[in-house]
Amino acid sequence: MKKKILRPFDYYVLLFFTAAFTGWIWEVLLYLVTAHAFVNRGIYRGPYLPIYGIGSVILMLVFHKLRRHPFWVFTLSTLVCTTLEYFSGMWLEWKWGVRWWDYSGHVCNINGHICLTSSIGFGLGGVVLICIFQPIFNTFYHRMTLKQRILLCLVCLFVFIADATYATVKPHTGQNISTTCSYCFHSNIHVTALL
Repeated sequence: MKKKILRPFDYYVLLFFTAAFTGWIWEVLLYLVTAHAFVNRGIYRGPYLPIYGIGSVILMLVFHKLRRHPFWVFTLSTLVCTTLEYFSGMWLEWKWGVRWWDYSGHVCNINGHICLTSSIGFGLGGVVLICIFQPIFNTFYHRMTLKQRILLCLVCLFVFIADATYATVKPHTGQNISTTCSYCFHSNIHVTALL
C-alpha cells in the first residue's frame, strides 16, 4: 500500500502565491497582447489573482497522483476549474455588483461567467501544473530552509491580508478590469444584465 503524502502548510501557502502571481502575469500579458495596455487585473491591488492560487491548490491536493495520466488531469481540471470560475464570478457579482470578467461574446458561454475557450485553457493549465510544474516547484521548495519558507509565507500572507482588507472596502475596479452591473439580484442569483 502506497504511503499518503502529507505536505506542510507552508507548501500550500507558497503554491497558492506562486500560482496567484503566475495567473496575474498571464492575464497582464494577455491584455498587453490583445489591448496593447497594462492592466492590473483582479479585485486586489497586488500582483496576484487568488482564483489561480485556489484552483492550483485544489488541483494539487486532488490530482497530484494522476501526474502520469495527463488525459485525466486535463479532463478533471477542466471540470473543477470551470466550476470554480463560474461560482466565483457569480459570487463576485452578487457581492459587489461588478463583473471582473465577461465571456458573453465567446462561443459556448454560460451567462458570460465561463466559456469553452477558458475551460480548455484550464484543462491545459492543470496538465502544466500537475505534470510539469509540480516537480519544479518541489525542487525549489526543498532547496529553501524552513526558516526561509516561513519568512516568505509570513511576508506574503501579511501583504495579502492587508490588500484583502482594503479590497473588502474598496475593490479594484476600472477600465478593462470590471464592468458594473445595471442591476443585481441579491438573492444568490447571478447577474444577467450589464451596462
